[in-house]
Amino acid sequence: MEILIWVIIIACFIASFASVIFPIIPAPLVLWIGFLAYFFFIDGSELSIFFWIGAILLTVLLIVSDIIANSYFVKRYGGSKWGERAAAIGVIVGSFIIPPFGILVIPFVLVIIVELVQKRASEDAFKAAIGSLFGFLSGTVAKIIIQLIIIIWFFLEI
Repeated sequence: MEILIWVIIIACFIASFASVIFPIIPAPLVLWIGFLAYFFFIDGSELSIFFWIGAILLTVLLIVSDIIANSYFVKRYGGSKWGERAAAIGVIVGSFIIPPFGILVIPFVLVIIVELVQKRASEDAFKAAIGSLFGFLSGTVAKIIIQLIIIIWFFLEI
């Protein structure tokens, strides 16, 4: 039975990284399913209160990092609020259309369209779209790093 629980835990950790390509997979949730499976079915006493507090804080950072990175870069490259929203919607839609490339292409195209509809110059629309691309990529890198930190910390605790 313990082997089955470990398979579930490892599958959850792998699924959290799959969320980078398929954003529909909730990385924080699957990470926590792995932690809680260990806690309830193997040996919860090995995980310190320090780990749980750190995991909560890093989970919040994991959730917020994507939003912060996307907003920051779209704004930095001159995008509008509607451009930011189009980029977020594009990431979700793009995860279903030609994954994993749709995650990059669809938000880029949507931001250009939204910015052009708002009567922005094509050069400005293109810059905002580049910002959405940088925002997504930097948010993705941040997510991978944070997930690695949490998972490594988990294994160091046990």
